[in-house]
Amino acid sequence: MPDSQQGFIEEAVTAGRGVIALIVGDRRASHYFDFSQKGLVGSFIGLLSITLVSAILPLIIPGASENYSIAKAAVIAAILFAFQIGFAAIVLRQMKRLDGLQPYLVADNWASFWISAGQLAFSLVGLGGDIAFFALAILVIVVEINISRLIVTLSPLQIAMFMIAQLVGVSIALIVVGVVFPAPEAAAALSSLPT
Repeated sequence: MPDSQQGFIEEAVTAGRGVIALIVGDRRASHYFDFSQKGLVGSFIGLLSITLVSAILPLIIPGASENYSIAKAAVIAAILFAFQIGFAAIVLRQMKRLDGLQPYLVADNWASFWISAGQLAFSLVGLGGDIAFFALAILVIVVEINISRLIVTLSPLQIAMFMIAQLVGVSIALIVVGVVFPAPEAAAALSSLPT
């Protein structure tokens, strides 16, 4: 477990090593994350910071949609996050593994931070498109499975249930977003959100 007295930058760097460990399936991945209350707060600071950067960046780079709004992007991100975490908590409670929620949040928040930072860096240098989207989707699935397996320590059947619950939660959130926001506005905001 990381030193609880380390600063935010050191915590982010250490968590970055943990995300790499998750990507490669290293069983020691949990040692890079701080699962204390302080670590949870730090992971939320990281997630909020990358969400803010992702929300502001479309206004800075050329070619931003006229329908784009930082407020809408933030609301959509909050809706997606709430449904994903809500459904994750529901299934963990059903499995009597609610003790895994805080470690899951810490690892998932840092994974979102680092994967989104990488995605933003690739976007800024013009590397995007369908191949990048496909590669990113596979990366996110691998990381989510390894968080379930290595951090929350779920069995294979529990991992499947956990992943399906999150998928259902995000799908319902997308329906809610589609109802609340017109399609062009939602599409513009969704394209800027962290993974």
